[in-house]
Parts: sequence; C-alpha cells; structure tokens
Amino acid sequence: MKNMKNTVIMSASVFITHIAFSQTLQEAVIKTENERFAAAAQDFRALIAKEPTKGENYFYLGENYFENGDLDSANLFYQKGVDVNATYPLNYVGLGKVLWYNGKSTEAKAQFFKAATLGNNKNTEVMRKTAEAYIKSENKSLDEAITLLNAAIKIDPKNAENHLLLGDALLEKSPTEGGPAIKEYDKFSELNPKSPKGILRSGKLYQRGRNYQLALDLYKKAEAIDPTFAPAYREKAELYHLANQKANAVESYRKYLELNNSDEARERYAGFLLNNKQYTEAITEVETLQKGGNKSLYLDRYLGYAYAEQPSRLDTSSYRKGLNAMNSFFLKSSSAPNFKYLATDYKNKGVLLSKLKQDSLAVIEFEKAIATDPKLTNDVNREIAKTYMTSRNYAKAIETYKKIENGNMANLTGQDFYEMGRAYYYEGGNKQREKKDADALAMFVSSDSCFSKLAQKNPTYSIAFLWRAKANVQQDIKNEKWLAKPFYETFMTLTKPEERATASNKNGVIESCEYLGYYCVTTKDYEKAKEYFGIIRDLDPNNKKQIEFFKSPQGK
Repeated sequence: MKNMKNTVIMSASVFITHIAFSQTLQEAVIKTENERFAAAAQDFRALIAKEPTKGENYFYLGENYFENGDLDSANLFYQKGVDVNATYPLNYVGLGKVLWYNGKSTEAKAQFFKAATLGNNKNTEVMRKTAEAYIKSENKSLDEAITLLNAAIKIDPKNAENHLLLGDALLEKSPTEGGPAIKEYDKFSELNPKSPKGILRSGKLYQRGRNYQLALDLYKKAEAIDPTFAPAYREKAELYHLANQKANAVESYRKYLELNNSDEARERYAGFLLNNKQYTEAITEVETLQKGGNKSLYLDRYLGYAYAEQPSRLDTSSYRKGLNAMNSFFLKSSSAPNFKYLATDYKNKGVLLSKLKQDSLAVIEFEKAIATDPKLTNDVNREIAKTYMTSRNYAKAIETYKKIENGNMANLTGQDFYEMGRAYYYEGGNKQREKKDADALAMFVSSDSCFSKLAQKNPTYSIAFLWRAKANVQQDIKNEKWLAKPFYETFMTLTKPEERATASNKNGVIESCEYLGYYCVTTKDYEKAKEYFGIIRDLDPNNKKQIEFFKSPQGK
C-alpha cells in the first residue's frame, strides 16, 4: 500500500457522530485527534477484545492507522471490520479510501457506493468520510466532495464536522480565496464551541497567507479552549519555525511532546528539528530513538539528511554514518509496497557519496534525483558541479554549469559565477600544462567573464576582483599590458587595513601587493613600492620578495 508519510496529512477526520459510542471509544477517538496514535491503538484493541463483532471498533482503529500514515494496517482493520460485520458501512468507506489514495479510483468508488447503499444514502458519516478521501488525497475530486458535504448539511444541519470538511474542500478548490473556508470554520466553532479544531484550521489558513500574528493568536485561542489539544502546539512550533524563532519553535514542540510523548511523536519531532536546520539536535534525537529500538525507515532518512548537512571536514566518520543510514533507508523502503521516493532521498545520498569522494556513484544518485523531480534540476546540477570541482574534473564542472545556464545568464547565482569562474581558471591551468596555449587563453578569458558577472552582482565583494586579477595575470603573462593592475587595486581598496591579516584575505593581500609593488618598481614609483612591500612585511616577515626589495637600492 502507498505510505502517506511523504506528505504531512493534516486531517481531523476522526470525530464523534450521532452514533451512540461508549465513553471509552470516545476517549480513544480523541486520542487519535490529539495524534496519540499508539495510546489510541491500545484502547481500540481493548474495545475489540471486549466487543469483537462491533464494526465501528475496527473502523476507528483503521482510522487511527490511516491518520498515522500506515495504510497497510488501516486496510487490514477495515477488512476485518467488514468480515465481522458486513452491514456496517464505514469499513467499506475505509477500504475505498485506501484504494483511492493508491490511485485506484474505479475500485474505490465501488466501495464508496456499497457504503452509501448500506447507509440508505442518508448516513452523513459515510458522506463525510467519502468526501474526506476526495479532499485529502493527492488525486483530489473537490466538486464531488462539496456535493456530498452540502447533501450532508441538508440531512444533518447541526453536525459541525460537515462544515469543517466543507471549509477544507473550498480552500483546496480556491486556495487564494480564504473567505468561504473561514465562514465554514466559524460555523463549526459556533456549532461546537468546545472544540478547537475550527480555530486551528483558521489559524493554518492565515499562516498559509503569511498573516503570522493572526495565526499565532488563533493557535493560542485553540490552546485556551483545550490545553490538551496537541496539534495546536505543533502548528505553533511550525509557525515559529517559519518566523525563524528557533527557541520558541522548539519550546512549542516540547509542549506538544509533553502531551504526546510517543515514539511516533518523537519521530515527528526529529523531522521538525531537521526542517528547523538543527541538524546536530536531529541526529541526537534520531539516534536516541534508534537505541530505544525504533526501526522506522524514516529515522534512517532523517539521519542521512542531517549528516549530509554537516560541514565539510577531514573526519569522514559522520558522512559514513549518514551513508549507512541512507543505505538502510533504501533497503527498508524497497520492501514497502508502492513506496514513493523523494528526489531529496537521492540527492542527499549523492551528497554523502560526494563528501566521501565516491564521485561517480554520487553523480548516479544526483541523476536519479533529477529524474524523480525535474523541478530540482538546477539545484541538483549544482551538487553535481560541486562534486566535479572536488574531484578536479573542471571540464565536467563547466559543462554542468552551462546546463544550469541553459542560454540564460539569469539562471546563474553569484555562487554559480564564482564556482564556474574557478573551474575555467583551473582548467586553463590544465591546458597550459598540456601546452595548449590558445585553449588556455580562452579558459582564462571565460574565467574573467564569470568573475566580472559576479562583481556586477556584488560590487563590494572583494574576492571577485581578486579572481579577476588572477585571470588577467594569466592573459598577460609577461605583464606587457598590466591587465591585472586595476583589479588588484580594487581588491586592496575593498579590503580594509584591519581585514588584511584574516585567513580569507591574507594570501590575496600578499599576492596583490607583490604584483602592484613590482609594477611600481618598473614605473620607478619607489615610494609607492615601499608601501606595498611594507604591507607584505607586516603580514609575512619571511616573504622573500619583500626581503629582496628592501635589500635593493630602491627599497632602502
């Protein structure tokens, strides 16, 4: 069965209807709504043991698994519900939902029809559950959902859940028009003022429209109505994440965990930390869960992603751990029916292979990422180019950046121009060593062009001018035209005196002053030459060129 954990399923579909459930069933349903899936499953199983022929017990256990993204288990219990009570309609809806989510529309509708027939076409719960499948799945059928929900409202106008789902359907149909959805969410709250679900939905809508303050106010209102409603804290954490308030985001998620401290919740928390770019914390959380016996393949995914984001360094043990995690993820998922891979699965595996200098294997994974999601082509090509740069295959790096450019310079970022300029420069060096002077010159001209574009994008970026100087030195080896002079001068002008000794500037300052000092000697501007060589002496007293200059008559 297709697994839904690739997409966050935000469905409040499990609710209490006009059917007279026992208090225990109501409490279990509320646990599902609060995303306490393991605790709810335990309660539902206890109910099944007590009342093994009641179809609703199996259905809501199936719903619990469905909401947690486990369609296989959900389908199993829907089918068991049908087996023990063939006249209870909702389990047919459950079977239809699983089929619908797996893209089997014809088979799904046959199950929905059977459920509607058993419900005499007046069971509004059947209508809602069917509509929910049409709304929440990837293959949406929003007009059918709206028709069903309007029919349910006519039959049962006081049922708040009709309006909640109708709001969802209207918002999905017209994402830029939130008014009709808000109206339905408000109607839900009017009919069921003790439930925070309508307010939470409104908050998410405003968050989607980037009205973060109003969304935050609504989440707080939802918490005030029911302090145990865990999803409100999770949504608030996501909002703080978007606002780049990491501390508040983590604190809100920790409150969520106080209400729902299950393995599933902690797994979601690990994913949240990853999205929050707290990679070290995500690694700690995942490894703690794994040490406790959690073998979820998604933990392997999170771990691989987090290790791929670790900064480059000589110690490769982290990258090996990340690659092992990704290999484990792919191994586990290979036995999961219809598992949907993300382009980032291949991309991050490629990043890890690249950092471990397994370049040819890395490129294979990057190409899989592009095939999975062509929208990521340029981003993944940047990773491919970076891999070629690391392996010093500069010709391939240039070729890859040209793919990104694709005839339009606007496709290239400042970082792209920087890396592409370096690739041309180093490939020019390769051509020089091969005695291919004309080819080398062409490479250095292209390198200068890239750094010129970079300087245009960021006129105060001194390194762009340093590299322009380097490229022009190679075009004027005998200093017949002093082509590099204006670029070294600009680099020195943009580099403040107090910044000259920094690790990122020191070598460039020395290189610039050697060139400019030599120029001043040839033009007999000895005082200016002393200034340039004096800067070198301050930075590197052992530099041979400045020592030789100050020993010469011109330097005394």
